[in-house]
Amino acid sequence: MYDLSIWTIVLLCIAAAASGWVDAVSGGGGMLQLPSLFLALPAGAEVNALATNKLSSVFGTASAARTYVRHLSPDWKTAIPMSVVAFVFAALGAWCAHLIPSAVFGSLVIGVLCVVWVWTLLNPALGAATSLRWGHTKKHYVIATLVGAVIGFYDGIFGPGTGSFLLIALVGLLGYSFLMASSTAKLVNLGTNAAALLVFGLNGSVLWMLGLLMASFNVAGAIVGARTALAKGSGFVRIVFLSVVALLIIRLIWDMWLH
Repeated sequence: MYDLSIWTIVLLCIAAAASGWVDAVSGGGGMLQLPSLFLALPAGAEVNALATNKLSSVFGTASAARTYVRHLSPDWKTAIPMSVVAFVFAALGAWCAHLIPSAVFGSLVIGVLCVVWVWTLLNPALGAATSLRWGHTKKHYVIATLVGAVIGFYDGIFGPGTGSFLLIALVGLLGYSFLMASSTAKLVNLGTNAAALLVFGLNGSVLWMLGLLMASFNVAGAIVGARTALAKGSGFVRIVFLSVVALLIIRLIWDMWLH
């Protein structure tokens, strides 16, 4: 592990806990944890930061998923195929990551997020209750699987806001409530994180000691976040979602401006 001061490690653990809370409620926790790792680790350790972020996140996502499942069973017929396909395409995306400039994705993602943010803001009833657009039909499952493939590939090749994109698709496209979408999104996001971690683990990029320490705090934040969302309902998740997406847009614009 790199020679980090005790205060740097403490701040990374705080960032991991906050990331776990945000990710459990609305997705997008990576925008807290990943930049913290980039700042803490020396130049040239970007791959180690990405890999260690995935190690911490996979534990937090698994804990949030378990908490949701115990209190609010997701739509398993949708969640399982989405998760499997997302796992495969996240691994494919990670393998292809060096082929496509991140700036190409950055511009597209900012535009999509801006449209989604305004659309969600202007439609307060969106995601208040589950009303599946196509019911439990073949079309519903085909679209859900395609969503898993696209977002899984995105997570592998670029990454920021994957949980928020899953929430967008499950609420706006398929018709789930924000709360049910959060429950389902955690399972899919667990698949994408596990796939990326597998790729990073095989190439030796993970800082295991630091990652496992951060994971313990990420887990604590994720459990609290999931319980908070379950207690407060879809309206609360919607508010957090709008806040996180706004911050994600600002962060992506800032990253592009710096580069």
